[in-house]
Amino acid sequence: MKRSDFIKGMLVAGVAAASLSLAAPAAFAQAKWNLPAAYPSDNPHSENLATFAKDVETATGGKLSITVHANAALFKAPEIKRAVQTGQAQMGEVLMSLHENEDPIFGIDVVPFLATSFVESKKLYAASKAAVEKKLDSQGIKLLFMVPWAPQGVYAKKEINTIEDMKGLKWRAYNVGTTRLGEILGMQSVTIQAAELPQALATGVVNSFMSSGGTGYDSKAWETLTHFYDVQAWIPKNATFVNKAAFAALDKPAQDAILKASADAEARGWKTWEEKTNWYLDQLKAKGMKVNAPSPALKDGFKKAGETLTADWLKKAGADGQAIVDAYKKM
Repeated sequence: MKRSDFIKGMLVAGVAAASLSLAAPAAFAQAKWNLPAAYPSDNPHSENLATFAKDVETATGGKLSITVHANAALFKAPEIKRAVQTGQAQMGEVLMSLHENEDPIFGIDVVPFLATSFVESKKLYAASKAAVEKKLDSQGIKLLFMVPWAPQGVYAKKEINTIEDMKGLKWRAYNVGTTRLGEILGMQSVTIQAAELPQALATGVVNSFMSSGGTGYDSKAWETLTHFYDVQAWIPKNATFVNKAAFAALDKPAQDAILKASADAEARGWKTWEEKTNWYLDQLKAKGMKVNAPSPALKDGFKKAGETLTADWLKKAGADGQAIVDAYKKM
């Protein structure tokens, strides 16, 4: 089946689901859902989604079956949220900051150096969750759970001691923050999502990027790059959500099963990433990469760039964004 035909079919199914939700939610009998995701099947995020789907199917006695389409196999990362909004897929998982251009609130967790530990990241999540839920709700989407990545560091093909050493690098960007960082530091920014990163590295389209140890491991960064600097600039999160109409078409036991499985997946996901962060760095070292803390000069340079990015974000987010930051800092 052609991908275009599949998508058209899913759109029809999505409209049907929406009609059912308005007509008779109690009529739910059995359903097969799709959950597109952007990362490899052996990435902790995808593994967590697979367990989530299994939990839902078990709890509903097989009445609701969810197929996880990992590694952007069904939709590319930037397309996933729109696919859920329009009913082309019932559920989806996406890096929330990909959509900062829609609303600054989606980029709250990539404000540089605002929350750089898992403890801080959980507090920021608590402070911002209601605002994220409200925005998604207005778009016909129900937030189910969010799971972090590891703290973000810099990958490069050479030694980097100061910010000046980064000028001219071909820099992989994946959201507003990384694109602006590339601009501020004089690099050549190229927007590339995770599924395309291995090829971009292999062909020399990019020779540097900022991400977690997990992404470096998934993309086999050691095959083309040599250094990783543990800058710990921010901790981004993936959001898993459901089309509101599709969710409303389920009976209450099925809805409860999804909510219970979501709570379990969120707790499990946070625990997994806290445990695997150092494991990924150890793997990079074992593959021959030099994993270092940033030099004082490099760290100061990033902090100055971060101040500019933070000011940019606060200007866009306005009073609502400032209120979230203030609430977070009081926790």
